[in-house]
Amino acid sequence: MEGMNYPELVQTVLARHTESHLAKGTEIQLIFDNQKNHYLVIHLGWEGEKRTYGSVIHIDIINGKIWIQCDFTEEGVANELVELGVPKTDIVLGFRSPHVRQFTGFASV
Repeated sequence: MEGMNYPELVQTVLARHTESHLAKGTEIQLIFDNQKNHYLVIHLGWEGEKRTYGSVIHIDIINGKIWIQCDFTEEGVANELVELGVPKTDIVLGFRSPHVRQFTGFASV
């Protein structure tokens, strides 16, 4: 959509996910590569003797579209972006197989 700053919108949405009620010893980190348009929310730390590490959200911006590569949030990052005015045709659910994307209501590529 004309005039929308997708990197800024993605960073705003991801920043909301740092406010978490995680167990003691764990944290959420935001990792932004603004030059290559890669954006991550990482969960890491310790829960007792068990190491915790992984991507909670991974988004890339590719050819003007927002690709959601990984999303382990309850509300869904795609829905949050739509609420901010991003058209569904500019959001690709990259975690869905290519032949299923056409049925999601979002962009297929």
